[in-house]
Amino acid sequence: MHIEIDRDVCIGAGQCALTAPNVFTQDDDGFSALLPGKEDGGGDPLVKEAARACPVSAITVKELTG
Repeated sequence: MHIEIDRDVCIGAGQCALTAPNVFTQDDDGFSALLPGKEDGGGDPLVKEAARACPVSAITVKELTG
């Protein structure tokens, strides 16, 4: 899985960090960020729910195939 956060769209609502705190956090400016080593979601089943919870759809989750 590949997770992208569009920082131009993110408003810092924090829903991602509340939904999947093992993958998402907020940076010093209050915007969404991935925890180190969790760029692939770390197998957390709540990653897709966190993306859906974002009020501005700033998070994109793509399944990698191959």
